[in-house]
Amino acid sequence: MRPCARAERDRHIRLITGKDRMAWQKATGYGRRSLAEAAVGRYKGIIGPKLRARVLAAQQGEAAMAVEVLNRMVRAAKPMSIRVA
Repeated sequence: MRPCARAERDRHIRLITGKDRMAWQKATGYGRRSLAEAAVGRYKGIIGPKLRARVLAAQQGEAAMAVEVLNRMVRAAKPMSIRVA
């Protein structure tokens, strides 16, 4: 492990033990990173790990279409909740 990575890890451990895990997650943005990693995992699991197009412009279009498909799937599966007063 390189020295700067070790120092960062030690700083995270001190923060967790000094406060609590939820405070550490909020301070480091862990929740956002976790959501991003989950989204990439869904993308790779459903669409696949590789782009099929060879040209950059075509790859960008392919990725945009795949993201739109995933967003539609998420919206379709998300329950509609209505607050009742």
